[in-house]
Amino acid sequence: MDTYHVKSAPITITVMLFVFTFTAFISSSMMIFFVSSMSLITTILTTLIIASCAVALIRLICASKYIFTLTFMHCQYHSRYGGWSTPWGNISQLGTAQLDRQGWQQPLPWIGVKLKDYDEFICNISPRLAARMIIEQRILLIMAIKNSEEDNRVIEDILFDDEPYQGHNGCIFKGLRAMLANRMHYNRQYLGFDFFISEDALDRPMNDFLGLLRRYKAAAIN
Repeated sequence: MDTYHVKSAPITITVMLFVFTFTAFISSSMMIFFVSSMSLITTILTTLIIASCAVALIRLICASKYIFTLTFMHCQYHSRYGGWSTPWGNISQLGTAQLDRQGWQQPLPWIGVKLKDYDEFICNISPRLAARMIIEQRILLIMAIKNSEEDNRVIEDILFDDEPYQGHNGCIFKGLRAMLANRMHYNRQYLGFDFFISEDALDRPMNDFLGLLRRYKAAAIN
């Protein structure tokens, strides 16, 4: 299959935010200049709003143009924190994350990825992104543990487990990479997947993107 780039946030959002920020800047400048009775608090609040919009705009502009690159060989994720990449052959399962509530499966807005081997994935992932994944995806593990028969007192030990982790090939991970490897191990134990892709990061409905990933995976195997 041909290389396919999945774009990040639609450009229309960036354009709209730019127009809003520019308009707000011009309007506030005119108000400060022409309205002499304008209070100091109002001036400060207006400036803060414009500054917030400007920061959001800069973050959108600085974000990666593409968020995923799919080729016949691998799946690669891009972000301003770095990225990760894994061959299709190293992915054993793709699916929707689900939470078990008293025998009922409740779907969550996350795509789950289960790997055959952690080693290459953990070695190549950006440290900043690894930290981001640990922080952002912890809520899934917390919900899974709270809905299991486990004592909730183990949550803290599991979330901050940074014990050295030995990979399948004998590689020993320490520090942040060990914490990510241990987190992936617990994710698999409680949720059935190693890590997750948030629906918020996608440019289309989650099920459509999941189908796209599965088609590339199937083509790579064949």
